[in-house]
Amino acid sequence: MPSAGTDQAGLADEIRRQTADLHRLAERSGVIREILRGRVDRAAYVMLLRNLLLVYEQLEIGLRRHRASPLLEGLARSEIYRASALEHDLQVLAGPGWREAVPVLASGRHYAARVAASADGGGDLLIPHAYVRYLGDLNGGLVLKRLAARALAVGDDALSFYDFPAIADLIAFRASYRAAIDNAGRRAGQPANWVAEAAEAFRLNIALSEAVMEAGRS
Repeated sequence: MPSAGTDQAGLADEIRRQTADLHRLAERSGVIREILRGRVDRAAYVMLLRNLLLVYEQLEIGLRRHRASPLLEGLARSEIYRASALEHDLQVLAGPGWREAVPVLASGRHYAARVAASADGGGDLLIPHAYVRYLGDLNGGLVLKRLAARALAVGDDALSFYDFPAIADLIAFRASYRAAIDNAGRRAGQPANWVAEAAEAFRLNIALSEAVMEAGRS
């Protein structure tokens, strides 16, 4: 059964509370720090997108595989999937040869492999990864889009990662997505495992962000 604290607060709030320090660290690390400061360069930004694509591909493969699961059906929402938007932006920013030209980092492969492994069995460990990635996109996307547009001097066509054209009301959708995470928490036997996996997801984000900056300096 869920712990008393998780049941009272809801799983999404419990994850947010227990990963708050890691979340703040993620915003202050590596290439994400540079984006938030409005000074990221195109090469670093493109490398970040290339490696995040690996992660979203595995997350969306897993969610599609388990979309009939009572735990995951509310999270397997194609309108929020980001892989095709990332591919579009990479095509615009790096040209048709981006798959060969933009490096895939070990930290990107490691993050993607962790997400792929989370889809094993019933796939319930995909839930914290969906929380970290998609709620992060819905909450901070507009700010990151504005800052990236200014730093990179590009238009909306290069920033489709932050757009959700299939979602009419982002605020309502975000609330329903959080509710789906909370519903999964009420159904689950050990949601503490999901909190731990969300913490690991933030660590993987931090490692990737730092690796992108390090690669840019080499």
